[in-house]
Amino acid sequence: MERMIFVNVPVQDLPKSMAFFRKLGWEFNLDFTDEQGACLVISDTIFVMLLVPEFFESFTNRPVATAQTSEVILSLSAENREEVDQFITTAIAAGASETTYNDLGWMYQRGFADLDGHLWEFAWMDTAPSIE
Repeated sequence: MERMIFVNVPVQDLPKSMAFFRKLGWEFNLDFTDEQGACLVISDTIFVMLLVPEFFESFTNRPVATAQTSEVILSLSAENREEVDQFITTAIAAGASETTYNDLGWMYQRGFADLDGHLWEFAWMDTAPSIE
């Protein structure tokens, strides 16, 4: 069985967040979307549940992180450096703010904070074996 992952994040304005992620080229599974939350489809096995704060809080008895704190960086792979740049450029145009830039030659990463301050990163890694 191939495992799936469902990441849950609180969002302040669900329609605005949905519009933001649609601008990035992602779609939603409307079977799992209502006024409490939306199922963002990243791939066949990766989903992000955008949940209104009250609904998100019903799943935990811990304090919810704020936009001024960080607990997780959602990092996704890219096919190449150009895809990293294109995606981050699109995210910034949609209202995100760039957070990180790291070029190690064999690994290239750029990140952004979405409308609610959640951290996302796109990374390309040269997986070809090195010859020494």
